[in-house]
Amino acid sequence: MRAPRPLLLATHTGLPLEAGLDEAGRGCLAGPVFAAAVILPANFAPLLLRDSKQLSARQRESLRPLICAEAVAWAVGEASVEEIEALNIAQASYLAMHRAVGALPVVPAHLLVDGNRFRPLAGFAHTCVVGGDGRYRSIAAASVLAKTFRDERMAALARDYPAYGWTQNAGYPTAAHRAAIRAHGPSPLHRMGFRLL
Repeated sequence: MRAPRPLLLATHTGLPLEAGLDEAGRGCLAGPVFAAAVILPANFAPLLLRDSKQLSARQRESLRPLICAEAVAWAVGEASVEEIEALNIAQASYLAMHRAVGALPVVPAHLLVDGNRFRPLAGFAHTCVVGGDGRYRSIAAASVLAKTFRDERMAALARDYPAYGWTQNAGYPTAAHRAAIRAHGPSPLHRMGFRLL
């Protein structure tokens, strides 16, 4: 018999305006990196909510409008391929997170960040949590928004660069994606600092 899935926690600090942060696209070969910041009400606990990597595309898409409608505040930020190349992927991910926080319509009291590192943002206290998207609702919600908004962008970009299968792989290093790079060469949206082949 499978053990029940542990319930995600509502908060780390107990502060009502704690924002969860997560990114999507860090390990991709092409396209921008996205991040989301989400502040949830204490009673927001849909049964399906968890780390976006554990959800199907359909499940993520069903959660996205619910999160957007019920969140106290949410925002998405991104960093471009050019910024990834100039800064490196870690710093570009932090930049996308900073942009998401800056786009929130309310000022968060604390930032709860998925992962073990974060570039501090002036005026905001933060806590890094390894595996936070599997522990806290706000980070899980941020992971869903970052992933779905990025996937949507990659599907749009795929119309201009159809050879690489971004509608299916979202720029991640699948065998088919690498085969397309080998056959057609990299596009202007490939991250040339990454190991493409």
